[in-house]
Amino acid sequence: MPDNERPVDLLVNGLRARIAQENKVIVAFSGGADSALLAAVAGEVLGERAVAVTAVSASLPVAERAAARAFTRQRGLAHIEVCTDELDRPDYVANRGDRCFHCKSALFDALAPMVTLSGAVVALGTNTDDLGDHRPGQRAAAERGAIMPMVDVGLSKTDVRRISRALGLVTSDKPAAACLSSRIAYGDPVTPEALARIESAEAALHRLGFPVCRVRAHAAGTVARVELPSEDLARATALGAEIDGAVRGAGFDFCALDLQGFRSGRMNVLLGLPPVPAAPVPAAR
Repeated sequence: MPDNERPVDLLVNGLRARIAQENKVIVAFSGGADSALLAAVAGEVLGERAVAVTAVSASLPVAERAAARAFTRQRGLAHIEVCTDELDRPDYVANRGDRCFHCKSALFDALAPMVTLSGAVVALGTNTDDLGDHRPGQRAAAERGAIMPMVDVGLSKTDVRRISRALGLVTSDKPAAACLSSRIAYGDPVTPEALARIESAEAALHRLGFPVCRVRAHAAGTVARVELPSEDLARATALGAEIDGAVRGAGFDFCALDLQGFRSGRMNVLLGLPPVPAAPVPAAR
């Protein structure tokens, strides 16, 4: 049966049942649609035995950190922020194809004291669609004994959004927002300065009326390749001068508009891998 035909009640009850198998859960909570659904359902099922934990570093946009705080307050969920040290790790800064492995390793190291003291298991908001992408962080999660409840019950990204709408979650149509480091071309170092430049440029594009965007940094951070949904390309061309000024004002020397439009995982081509299969981009709220 296609994803969009499976009854939502059946889907969410399956997720509830899976989470109920755990005694205590620490949800790795970025504030995106996937981890928001997992945190909300874990809080519903386990109450105070579920805690949402957000990793804070220069790779997390300020706006995403604020949104994560607001979501947990609205839902009455226990929420903790932990500082992670991935930018102090040479293998992460080197930004090879395994960068996400070192990112997740930094997260699990930061969570280790909580896991030891509470006896909780770490749960990730991975869905079945994520399994086909290049995600070295999943190997780190497996090595540390993390669970993926939504994969266990077969939930796709479409399922996540359908369930989230049914539960009234504000994140139901939230566009994907990978960490800022994913915008830096493999082989170029990840630095706080580069991350700040990308965050500033994307914030400027949001102010220009492009809520869904990616600023990809190339050539040691001198060139910004701007990805926008295909339907926004004509408007972006008309606003070329404004976009160029906004991006270069954030610290880039050059600004280029990618005519192929927005696609998650476009940096994968630098590793000889395909980008993530195209999917509809939900409208930003």
